[in-house]
Amino acid sequence: MEKIRLQKYFSDCKIMSRRAAEEAILSGKVEVNGHPAALGMKIDPETDTVTYLGKKIEHGSGEHIYIMLNKPRGYICSTSDPQGRKCVTELIGDDVGRIYPVGRLDLISEGLLLLTDDGELSCRLTHPSTSLPKVYRVKVGGEVTERQYEILTSPLVIDGYKIKPVKVVFGGSDESGTVLKMTLTEGRNRQIRKMCEAAGLTVKRLSRISIGDLKLGGLPVGKWRYLTPKEVDYLCKTKHGDKK
Repeated sequence: MEKIRLQKYFSDCKIMSRRAAEEAILSGKVEVNGHPAALGMKIDPETDTVTYLGKKIEHGSGEHIYIMLNKPRGYICSTSDPQGRKCVTELIGDDVGRIYPVGRLDLISEGLLLLTDDGELSCRLTHPSTSLPKVYRVKVGGEVTERQYEILTSPLVIDGYKIKPVKVVFGGSDESGTVLKMTLTEGRNRQIRKMCEAAGLTVKRLSRISIGDLKLGGLPVGKWRYLTPKEVDYLCKTKHGDKK
């Protein structure tokens, strides 16, 4: 097999980006055939043994790419924009290959966003019949009255479509507003913002914190990571109509 640069090997294996691999090599965390790796060296994926922090790295070239990003505000969910706005793929870089956002978070929303080159899975996850619950942390201005809560949890009509009831849990309040945890099993365009508008509430901050069993956890804003094999398997087993 033709030799490839060690940095590309790490990228192919979905372990880290090429830039991160360079840092790992320079810091002495990578070995090839039991010897410290050097920046710029090439390896044969079929015959050479690569380890990172003592763990063998298996070659994964040709597999699909699955990434979780903690999207910041001010980025659009696209690969390019004629208006010159910042795109989420700029946060990933070119090292990992051509990937696309799965679904959308609007410009001023933030949180968990999936990106992949697996078109089949992307279509499945964004299909209306795939009811993976998506949980959002929503900060609204002021206190939420009982009537406003009733409106948020009712089957509202948005853009001519009767939405499914949304689970809403209070997450505390202070002088700056009230935090709500809202669980959606469908994703209409700007649904939460339109729901809050219907209830007379102003959204001050909106962040998606989980999609099904996948949780944002402690991933910093603007950072990303590859999904684990277990997480990928979970998504791939999700079918139309699932309500996990």
